[in-house]
Amino acid sequence: MAPIAVGDVIPDGNLAFFDENDQLQKVSVHSLAAGKKVVLFGVPGAFTPTCSMQHVPGFIEKADELKSKGVDEILCLSVNDPFVMKAWAKTYPANEHVKFVGDGSAEYTHKLGLELDLKDKGLGIRSRRFALLVDNLKVTAANVESGGEFTVSSAADILKAL
Repeated sequence: MAPIAVGDVIPDGNLAFFDENDQLQKVSVHSLAAGKKVVLFGVPGAFTPTCSMQHVPGFIEKADELKSKGVDEILCLSVNDPFVMKAWAKTYPANEHVKFVGDGSAEYTHKLGLELDLKDKGLGIRSRRFALLVDNLKVTAANVESGGEFTVSSAADILKAL
């Protein structure tokens, strides 16, 4: 499957997260993104170094700026279960706007065409690092990294696309 690209409509699929009342929610991507401007950024794994120290903090730090430019939702996607995503989110007490969503079996990541095979590193199938800007379900920016790079999918890169 070809990776998601600019001009594509994002596929629908289910993701899971814990809401502000600590209740597990299973929601469709389309229900989160229809009629909204959304940043969906993906990381290879919760608690991994680049994800934890650079990628996620950048979106947390730039959240107000993204919101001021019309972004309604900022979603951090990882091929982890929602319990891991909840624990990871708690390591960012200053976070007010980034929602940590789990794609435990990589089904949604597969629909995006953004799987990353890390079985040789003991991690299984994961997500490539990416950042998508989606406006009413249509992809307007698709910044997808190669391998383990972190060069085009930062919050600053998405701000340039707004």
